[in-house]
Amino acid sequence: MTGIPDDAGRVCEVNESIRLLQHRDGLTFGTDAYLLAAYVRPAPHARGIDLGSGTGIIPLLCLARDKAASFLAVEMQEVFCSIIRENAVANGFSGRLAPLCADLRDLRPADTGGEADLITANPPYLKAGSGARNRTDEKYFARHETAGDINDFCRAAGRLLRYGGRFCCVFRPERLTDLHVALRGAGLEPKRTTFVHATPFAAPSLVLTEAIRGAAPSLSVTPPLFLWEPDAACPRKPDARMIPSAQSAYIYEHCSFPEEYR
Repeated sequence: MTGIPDDAGRVCEVNESIRLLQHRDGLTFGTDAYLLAAYVRPAPHARGIDLGSGTGIIPLLCLARDKAASFLAVEMQEVFCSIIRENAVANGFSGRLAPLCADLRDLRPADTGGEADLITANPPYLKAGSGARNRTDEKYFARHETAGDINDFCRAAGRLLRYGGRFCCVFRPERLTDLHVALRGAGLEPKRTTFVHATPFAAPSLVLTEAIRGAAPSLSVTPPLFLWEPDAACPRKPDARMIPSAQSAYIYEHCSFPEEYR
């Protein structure tokens, strides 16, 4: 594949409509990316930007469900920009998804073809220097705030969004204060938040947030999302057999959240 070493990629089936080329040594997509794409409200005519796009999985999932008309996938690592381009072609979105190899900290609307209606981001969760260094730089950049922290992501979204535009991101609950401070500092008001738990007995592991540029303060906290729930045939206790919750099954099937989360 053009721009990608022959032994660099591996292909996986995300769902019935998306085949994803991923970097062999890079961070593979996970539940957080799928949930973020599902959290985006459909806007078929919207122009979207994905910050720190990696393989382009979030735009691909959104475009497959017509949640936007087009996406610009911002990624600073050239090998991933090549992968995004290949994924767009392979999935029939070459006219709607394009990579932009750039540092999001430097971007202005003139660089992205104007202000966007929608911006998505799955930013690094870990502060630079924390934890053990990953074997590859790609994984380290994906997990650690070495090439942009949450303030940089929010400032970029604030610059690139139109007034009234939406910014959707996924982050860690223990850093929710950092996220909200960064959002407001960038002129983005948090309007909808959902905490994601593995089971009803577990603390939240992810938090999804939708913010709107220039909106008035008023935050809606949705019901929590439990990915797994006890089998109805078993006692409701921590060691009960777990099955996918009705909500997570709906999300996986439709790449959209049930009505009570919108």
